[in-house]
Amino acid sequence: MQRDEKPVLFFRISQFIRQETLGGILLILATLTAVLWANSSFYESYYYLTHQIRVGTTFGDFNFSLHHWVNDGLMALFFFTLGLEIKREVMGGELSSVKKAALPVMAAIGGMVVPAMIFLLFNANHPNYSAGWGIPMATDIAFALGILALLGSRVNINIKIFLTALAIADDLGAILVIAVFYTDTIHYLQLGIAMVAILVLILGNRIGIRSTLFYGFVGLLGVWLAFFFSGVHATIAGVLIALTIPGQAKISEVDYIDKLGKLVRKFGDEKSNNSKLLTREQAHLIGEIETLGNDAHTPLQRLEHILHPISAYFIIPVFALFNAGVRIEGNILTMLLHPVSLGIIGGLVLGKFIGISIFSHLIIKLKFAVLPEGIRFRDIYGAALLAGIGFTMSIFISELAFSDPQLIQIAKVGIFAASLLSAFFGVLILSSGKKMEKQAS
Repeated sequence: MQRDEKPVLFFRISQFIRQETLGGILLILATLTAVLWANSSFYESYYYLTHQIRVGTTFGDFNFSLHHWVNDGLMALFFFTLGLEIKREVMGGELSSVKKAALPVMAAIGGMVVPAMIFLLFNANHPNYSAGWGIPMATDIAFALGILALLGSRVNINIKIFLTALAIADDLGAILVIAVFYTDTIHYLQLGIAMVAILVLILGNRIGIRSTLFYGFVGLLGVWLAFFFSGVHATIAGVLIALTIPGQAKISEVDYIDKLGKLVRKFGDEKSNNSKLLTREQAHLIGEIETLGNDAHTPLQRLEHILHPISAYFIIPVFALFNAGVRIEGNILTMLLHPVSLGIIGGLVLGKFIGISIFSHLIIKLKFAVLPEGIRFRDIYGAALLAGIGFTMSIFISELAFSDPQLIQIAKVGIFAASLLSAFFGVLILSSGKKMEKQAS
């Protein structure tokens, strides 16, 4: 009898959304802490923590600030987790077939192309600012789902699934943009070492190596370190390593159920030794059950299950704490009206909405996709607005796009403003749509 996959999918999606929701709340708290701290009389302590404390070794000039370690080290682990999620979605999730992937992928493409174009329109006469075109392309999935959680059951689960799939496709696009367009000088020897290490990981996957220690050791020393010194941003290493992690179980579900049943029956038949300790045979059987469980579990999903809470509850809030502390010096209105800030606000608020909405209409009109059950275009519009919450990824790209601290500060002010506007209008559209449904009924 074939297992019904729909309840399993909804359980997995619901669990993912719950983790992202709590992560979004922690992200908001970390952001508020950073902004208040940076604009208080304790700013010196904030700057000392983020930029003056250095960790590492002077050997090989491997000594960096905590801010650098967070952005190149912790964020590499975040991108590794993101890579696991992308691979899982492609193998058996919302991006696993053309029919499933068509709507969110096309929506994500629209939500990247149009914002970039709008940013460039605002900065066409300013060549020094045009490098920021990638900033409004990003969507912060944790923040967006955290806002959706405030609406509770008033939002159909399918719109949450759509927004999640869209954000994952969007993140994949952002990764490609970072790798291709935000890399200045490439040291090809280091990049060659990284490619050899990746081939070793792929070979390990092909010959059946399932040890996470193997992938962690080769990935860290062979791929991440080489990328770190190659000039290509080290976070890209995290994604590439993730794509080499085995996504196949060692045994099938049928074999697992059959063998597990036999081991459990043997355990039940084993005579107790009338003490709190297991018998030698019972301990041996439990060991076999644990081994069997590892064989039935994919290394990909096991690692994602371990790392996703760490990413959502620790890495992203820490990143926000170290990067969101924008000290407002000067006229805030002047900063908001700067071409970079206007380009980001226009890109995230209007660009995301226009791009996602038009591309969604187009793909459905061409009959390559259909609206999810219980979803109307009004819901798509609300999700499109929430996708304008760029925050984490937008801040990350702004640090890569500009070397001028003042431009980075202006970009972050624009990101904050755009994210707040997108959240407000997204909630307004989604909540008003539900009220209209109730009045109609």
